[in-house]
Amino acid sequence: MAKGPVSRSSDDELPFEEPVAADERSFFGQPGKSSAPRTALPASLGVQEHYHGHRERLRDRFREHGDTALADYEILELLLFRLIPRRDTKPIAKALIERFGSLAGVFGAPAALLTEVKGVGEAVALDLKLISTVAHRTLKSELRSKQVLSSWSSVIQYCHAAMAHETREQFRILFLDKRNVLIADEVQGRGTVDHTPVYPREVVKRALELSATAMILVHNHPSGDPTPSRADIEMTKVIIDAAKALDITVHDHVIIGKDGHVSLKGLKLI
Repeated sequence: MAKGPVSRSSDDELPFEEPVAADERSFFGQPGKSSAPRTALPASLGVQEHYHGHRERLRDRFREHGDTALADYEILELLLFRLIPRRDTKPIAKALIERFGSLAGVFGAPAALLTEVKGVGEAVALDLKLISTVAHRTLKSELRSKQVLSSWSSVIQYCHAAMAHETREQFRILFLDKRNVLIADEVQGRGTVDHTPVYPREVVKRALELSATAMILVHNHPSGDPTPSRADIEMTKVIIDAAKALDITVHDHVIIGKDGHVSLKGLKLI
């Protein structure tokens, strides 16, 4: 028997939801093709989450006053808004700062350790490392085509950003031409938490391959204390002697710690 049209009650329709910004869009997908009747969403899900207003207030403060009006965790929180659109990111930002000690510590931390913080997945950790890489490349670009010795603060800033929060020792060499302009920046070795094997012959060989006439040696102390060890001093002197025989100058050996750096030349140890 043919049936007449069935009337639809207004109670069967989905409640109207006010549109939100693209980066805060609802996570509910479009209705599928299932024949099952659609159920109205609970009223609580149609209400804007409490942190949305907080996000706008934080954006307004940054827009009007810049970063000086925000704490480190709030700067990180602003960034996490984009990486984690539908979560209250303040607890995550605070947990990251607490775990790694500072904003620099967060960006310098290995991705595997970042994911140990609740709320930080692999994708967010990768995005944080990408942002860290952009910062490093920016600092490094400031050294290009400049006389490095006249831009010493930029050298220290770059090396600190690149190495201070590494969990293992890293031996890096900045190779310079006869005008003391950066030719290459290379990590020659990675070691343990308190030791990196360094081979003076390989260091000098690489300098010759690059036609470098000078070098700056840099390594980090994961312990955070940049005080040079006796082994650091002796190794530096061996490299200086080997390089000097080939007219290659070692300008300095800089040791990077989490909260500072030490120059062996500045300490008159070389």
